[in-house]
Amino acid sequence: MHPIITSLQNPKIKNILALEKARERKSQNLFVIEGTKELALAIDGGYKINSVFFCPEIIESKQLQTIVKHDQLLIPVQQNVFNKIAYRESTGGIIALGEQKQHRLDTLKLSSRPLILVLEAVEKPGNLGAVLRTADAAGIDAVIICDQRADFYNPNVIRSSVGCVFTNQTASATSEETIQWLQQNEVAIYCTYLKASKPYHEVDYTEASAIIMGTEAVGLSEEWTKNSTENIIIPMQGKIDSMNVSTAAAVVIFEASRQRGFRCNRLV
Repeated sequence: MHPIITSLQNPKIKNILALEKARERKSQNLFVIEGTKELALAIDGGYKINSVFFCPEIIESKQLQTIVKHDQLLIPVQQNVFNKIAYRESTGGIIALGEQKQHRLDTLKLSSRPLILVLEAVEKPGNLGAVLRTADAAGIDAVIICDQRADFYNPNVIRSSVGCVFTNQTASATSEETIQWLQQNEVAIYCTYLKASKPYHEVDYTEASAIIMGTEAVGLSEEWTKNSTENIIIPMQGKIDSMNVSTAAAVVIFEASRQRGFRCNRLV
């Protein structure tokens, strides 16, 4: 185990703070993991852990060793220093650095009748995290982000997904690439669209299906709606014509899951 860090000027501490910026995360291929549950999910998801900073006043090393098996990764940090690097209050005394993964379409492993969620140009990290949490709960095969604007490793994505970003299969690609990939894999494309004529619950999702969601501001691009198997809509009963994207995704995903008997499709 490393000696305890007592100074805010320590290079390792400065680097953790620098990784709050997407540019720095991309440059170093690293990201910050906060919390015992999140770290356990990252390890379970096959992420390589670079180092684990912990506050002995908050968590005992014995408890930590049930999650981290290699002592050489453990770096104790004085509490005042730890409080400075903690992004949120409920970290459980753990902040780790993990190495990023590649998120390519060709790495996705699909079941025989996959259920996939596609988000086009999602911007808010909190929305992306909430969608990933829903995807985990429904046991869908994969989440694909098209024309990505929200970083998978943004602290708000990790926090709002409660670590599900590590255990969901995810990919990032352009809309054109994703449409082509779905068609090649014979996956039906169901686009949520305000001008659609078919209510979402009247569609059969029991075969290979992809549910496509756009942004709240502009919805889906024409590239998606003209290549869809069916455009679908969530009937709205109030005065507004749309819902938050994470809420809309949950509505349609769980209808698809209901039709499949709530059986988990995930292979990994």
